[in-house]
Amino acid sequence: MQKPTGSPVPVSEGLEGVVVSESRICFVDGIEGRLLYQGYDIHDLAQRATFEEVAYLLWHGDLPTRAQLDQLNRDLVRARALPEPVLRALDWLPHDALPMDVLRTVVSALGLYDPDARDNSTAATVRKSVRLTAQIGTIVAAIGRIRAGQAPVAPDPQLSHAANFLYMLWGKRADPESVRAVDIALVLHADHELNASTFSARVTAATLADIYSAITSAIGTLKGPLHGGANESVMRLLLEIGQPAKVLPAIAAMLSAKKKIPGFGHRVYRTEDPRATHLRRMSETLGRQHGQPQWYEMSREIEQYMLREKRIYANVDFYSASTYYALGIPIDLFTPVFAVSRISGWTAHVLEQYADNRLIRPRAEYVGPRNRAFVPIEQRG
Repeated sequence: MQKPTGSPVPVSEGLEGVVVSESRICFVDGIEGRLLYQGYDIHDLAQRATFEEVAYLLWHGDLPTRAQLDQLNRDLVRARALPEPVLRALDWLPHDALPMDVLRTVVSALGLYDPDARDNSTAATVRKSVRLTAQIGTIVAAIGRIRAGQAPVAPDPQLSHAANFLYMLWGKRADPESVRAVDIALVLHADHELNASTFSARVTAATLADIYSAITSAIGTLKGPLHGGANESVMRLLLEIGQPAKVLPAIAAMLSAKKKIPGFGHRVYRTEDPRATHLRRMSETLGRQHGQPQWYEMSREIEQYMLREKRIYANVDFYSASTYYALGIPIDLFTPVFAVSRISGWTAHVLEQYADNRLIRPRAEYVGPRNRAFVPIEQRG
């Protein structure tokens, strides 16, 4: 909300409504409820494209040809295995540490072993983007295994990105329905314009720091419960409520106590988040397939109540919670799984920032005192 000040420039709290750059990567139409990646509608991409195709699209501006996609898949296969020192570091770090803290630390460490670490050229940054996209999935799966007291599983060169992630997490090949669900979820989360974590990445990249510094900034920002951590809060709320019959009294009580219902509202959308459309359907289908229909039923009750009483729509985090839970993904890995997808968008924005860079340095409206007289320490009461 903007408010007038003594300055000729109005203050926009939280930078709401402020346009800070031009971008070709992603368009969010909050009025119509549309999301475009490089001009392609998210509904088409979710239904017809793979995550690998979407990553290529975000980096290069066009969907890949068969030859280009085959080359990207080969590059991802070569990059998925972690450097041995990084794999050892995963085991050395506290096993009870928050997965997002481990992910942030290990991604930072990856930069120490990348042969292109100090090269910010476009070609080198594309190579690093591929490596980061390949390796973050490996890291998150390894974190899940280690926290469960199990050894990390090496990637399978025959599997897709989504299938590899589930294989490395579960230690066995996943069924096609689960793989497709994860692939769609990765497509839906790949980018979302200048969200908080992407903006963090661009601010860091704008100083001409390396891409690993930029992505570490993004991961730290994604961790917050007002950003990527919201889906964890959604699932914990569903588990706390426990059953559909208790939904309405519980949500009414929260609203009466002026408590925020996680997974609702968005800074940009004024209608349904188009990503929620797909995740709602996936939550219902997977819940039934895995014998857990109650989480979708409870979510639907909450969504309808919030629309009826508050006219607030569910966002991408709301149904991703029950979708991931039905897939057997541990709750504390929900936000890291977000990063497994969003790394494609973060790196695309770093590439775009480097290509036409200007240091990002906004101003603050000073509201403190002025012209205070200095008091020697002997005279301070």
